Order: sequence, then structure tokens, then C-alpha cells
Amino acid sequence: MSDPYNLPKRTTPHWGLYQRKAFIEGTKGILPPFNTDPGRLEDLAHEKLSAGGWFYASSNAGSSLTHRANREAFYRYKILPRMLRETNTRDTTTELFGHKISAPIMFAPVGINKIYHPTGELSVAKVAGELNLPYCLSTAGSQSIEDVAAVNGNGPRFYQLYMPHDDELTISLLTRAHQSGFDVCMMTLDTWQLAWRHDDVATANYAFYYGIGAELGLSDPIFQKRLKEWGIDPKKDPQAAGRRWIDNVWHGKAHTWDRIPWVRDQWQKISGGRPFLLKGIQTVDDAKKALEYGCDGIVVSNHAGRQVDGAIGSLDALAEICKELGSTPNFTILFDSGVRSASDIFKAIALGAKAVMTGRLWIWGLSIQGEFGVRHVMKSLLADFDILMNVAGYPTIKDIDRKALKWMPYGSSYSEGSKL
Repeated sequence: MSDPYNLPKRTTPHWGLYQRKAFIEGTKGILPPFNTDPGRLEDLAHEKLSAGGWFYASSNAGSSLTHRANREAFYRYKILPRMLRETNTRDTTTELFGHKISAPIMFAPVGINKIYHPTGELSVAKVAGELNLPYCLSTAGSQSIEDVAAVNGNGPRFYQLYMPHDDELTISLLTRAHQSGFDVCMMTLDTWQLAWRHDDVATANYAFYYGIGAELGLSDPIFQKRLKEWGIDPKKDPQAAGRRWIDNVWHGKAHTWDRIPWVRDQWQKISGGRPFLLKGIQTVDDAKKALEYGCDGIVVSNHAGRQVDGAIGSLDALAEICKELGSTPNFTILFDSGVRSASDIFKAIALGAKAVMTGRLWIWGLSIQGEFGVRHVMKSLLADFDILMNVAGYPTIKDIDRKALKWMPYGSSYSEGSKL
């Protein structure tokens, strides 16, 4: 609503009023700090970041064909607006693993946030807590698990596991996560090692090898023990310590399905039975295997096009998987990859996702203006989503289903050369 004097009651904040605030402050000569159009947001972040920070944030696998496929998949699905619906009392609330969250929007796990801003993950986790949106911490994070939890307050938080081949280290990471209030574990499956990303390789852009961003590992007691065994003093040789840490995380040695029961059981033993998810699922067969192996859900994701070049768009994978497994009891399907707007979130929910992750949007905000930038980007996204529900005629999340979309055939895409 844009009228703050006659607001209908609702269980979630009137996110759309963030638009009105911008208009009112504009009359006093105070404009928003920056434009949140995704293309302009990206351009501004490019101006602010170092070359290394920009390349790491923007690089995709190979020729960026999967990145393009993600965006084209969103373009092919069109929203069907409904008129004269009662949308005054909109409700963006979503229930996710026992958490009542403000909207079906999550902060995706993104590594090494310190290369975007000195405060790194701390600023992002703080804003997520304020907005009551799930924050997902990456094993490749550049702040300790404990420090991130402290600034997140009472916000719901998930831990994203890159599983080492050192079982003692895996157990230590999961234990620290649980003790710090991360009560959902998602294991990422598509990043045993980084894909070939041309800009990163050409500039030797791997911060960990320069001793930057390994705080999550350096604060772990088992990894500290390993460093002593290897004769490495992280204070005297941060580069060697950083290399050893990330070589344990992105180790290049693939895990297989037979390891899933072990790690799932370890997490559930540590956490008292809290949910365990697999992130990176792109096929119906793998989704069924996740269910067969006792997982509580999956994240349909292609790592935003950063790992496998020339792959299917993640939204297309979501449509196929939800068609087969969307009604399976006690099996939660989340979505990630290529999200740039409120309409993208709407489309993923309509296809069956319980909640949707966004990463690069808030990375750009963090890069531009730290904590304030993250807050502006995410409050703008929430406002956009709230207003979209209003003008499109969908008052609650439950109203957003497959009937809300029309699919356009393959070949319907952005014009050549347009910004994706």
C-alpha cells in the first residue's frame, strides 16, 4: 500500500512502503543511495570493486552459457495478472523448517565476502536477521561461524557445507555450526573444485592463496591442529595456511552418493535431527536419489552458472523436478541461480519452490555501500515483491502457483546483445 494512514492489518511488514519513503524523501532533496535496477547495480559494483573482487563476483564457468540459460529460462515464463482481487491484506509470510520468515526469500551462501567489503559476512548476516530472512553461511566464508551467528541475532540461519575429505574436520564444522544456531545443513554438490573461469585464471585471482579470507577455517580447532601437524604458523605464513584451508574445501576429489548417509547421520546426530539438504540438484533422477537417501529436501541450483558451462537453466530444472516431486510430503524444494528481481522470485515460487535464494544482488549492494548497501538492496527487493503481489492480484504466497504462469516456447529470449 502507498497510503500509510489507512493500512490493513497483516502479519508481515508493509514492505511496499519503502517505495513511498523514497518518494517522500525525494521531496526533501534526499534520493535513494543508488539505483537497484540489476543492470545498473552491477555496473556500479564494477566501478567500486577491485579487479579481483569484480572478477570473482562476476565470473562464470567457460563462456557463461549457463548464466545466460538461467536468465532466458526466467524470460520464457510470463506472469498472468489477475484483476479485482482482494490484495489489501497481503501476506508474504512463509513457514520454512519451523521458522516463520518474512518472505520466501533467502540470502544465498556466498564465499569470501571480505573481498567485497571489509566487514564481509558480518554486514550481510546482520541485515538478514533484521529482515527475518534466512541467512546461509558458506564454508568458504571469510568470518568465523561464531562471529556471524552473533551479529545475526535471532534470525534463522542455515549452514552450507563444502565437505572436506577429513572427516574430523567435517564433524568439527558441523558441530560449530549447530552450537552457533545454524539449524539447517545444506551440502553443496557441484563444487569439489572451481570451474574454469577465464578472468579468474588469467589474473591468478584466488584470494585464499594470497592468505585472504580463510578466517572460518583458521578459527576451527581441528584445522588449527592440522596446521600444527603440517608445521604451518598462520601468523607467519598466512599464504600457506590459506592455501591449505581452501585445498581442504575445494579439494578436487569428488564425493559420491555412498557418502551421503554418513554426513546426513553426523549432522542429525549433532543437531538433534534438524534438516539436511543437498544443494546443486538439476535433474529429476538426482532429486529422487536425494529423497531415497533420506534427505529432507534439495536446493535446485546450478551455482548461478559458475560451475558447469552449457548446462540447463536452473528454472527449467525446477519445473521438471517439481512436476515429479513437488507434492512429496516432508520433502522441501528450494531454488537458487539467476535470480535478479521480484518477478523471478514469483516465478520460482509459482513453479513449486518453497523459498528462493538470491546472492549476486546483495553482493553488489555490499560492494557499493557495505551494510547499508545490503539493506537497501534487500528492502527494495521485498518492496518490489510486495507491490508485485498487489498489482498482479496474488494476496498470499499460497495463491502463487503454476496457474499464475504462461510458458513461452524455446526460442523466445532476449534480443542478441541485451544485458542479462
